[in-house]
Amino acid sequence: MSFSIEAGGALSIAILFLAHLGLCAAYIQGGLVKLSDFPGALAEMAHFRLTPPALFAVLVIVLELGASVLILTGLLRWLGALTLAGFTLVSTLIALRFWEQPAGKARHADANAFFEHLGLIGGFLLVAWVDLAQDPSPDL
Repeated sequence: MSFSIEAGGALSIAILFLAHLGLCAAYIQGGLVKLSDFPGALAEMAHFRLTPPALFAVLVIVLELGASVLILTGLLRWLGALTLAGFTLVSTLIALRFWEQPAGKARHADANAFFEHLGLIGGFLLVAWVDLAQDPSPDL
């Protein structure tokens, strides 16, 4: 007995959508939480010394939700993926500076989160690469 998934078939399309949704889930959740609790979003931006906090909060909400929509709809998927890869890299370097912390549980947790975020970045780079390989001359 063999099992195969037909490229372009319903199962293949469903698996691909779920994979993209999984990669975008944290960004959709983060954008919606910031949108529904804007004072909390402002506090988060201030915590990381991003000024003016309101501008950064709006930009992060638009970026997290907008790039996720691009990935999930397939419209300029490569651009959405590269945007979230870049955003994740910058935000990880800002928020998870484990190397500056003393040894202990907090440092260990931040180090784990840091490297998990590198995995997300790799996933987004793969999404962009596959999308560009399918259409090597994307229209902007």
